[in-house]
Amino acid sequence: MALSVAPLIGPALNSALDDLARLRIAVFRDFPYLYEGTLEYEEKYLQLFSKGKDGIIVAARDGETIVGCATGSALVTHHGPLQEPFKETGADLDTIFYCGESVLLPDYRGHGIGHAFFDHREAHAKAKGYKTSAFCGVVRPADHPLRPANYQPLDPFWTKRGYRKADNLMAHFSWQDVGETDQTEKPMQFWLKDL
Repeated sequence: MALSVAPLIGPALNSALDDLARLRIAVFRDFPYLYEGTLEYEEKYLQLFSKGKDGIIVAARDGETIVGCATGSALVTHHGPLQEPFKETGADLDTIFYCGESVLLPDYRGHGIGHAFFDHREAHAKAKGYKTSAFCGVVRPADHPLRPANYQPLDPFWTKRGYRKADNLMAHFSWQDVGETDQTEKPMQFWLKDL
């Protein structure tokens, strides 16, 4: 493997959107997201993201092929469900940088790319003057029927990165699970880190 990880901002960010859509559908199909994604939805979502304030995509490549991406942008550019929990606590949204998805194909995990994803996004956020880095992850019950026996939550990794679970900050999003016909609402737990 000839692995490299580099940030993309401005016009360069747009060059990775098709790969990001493909990766989101592939990676989020697995537990815990179980996301039944479509390219149509991805195109709409990623167009909104690509126009967001202080947007960044960190791209992991094997040679020339993008095998993973992580995103981030100003929290103020995202829609209501991401902002509402912070508004309820009186937080200054202008000081919060939102780290969106981190998606990486399974064969490339365990090589430090997850750390690089956070390193680049946090450095970008600091350079832009943000005080807090935030992200959220789906909460699934421990006895979920599709939870693999060898599933390892990422909580220890996030804690090692300096993030803390913000128990008072939860968002709720709806999507169609794999094998289902309708969308259902899922709780999303926020994690925060001071920059």
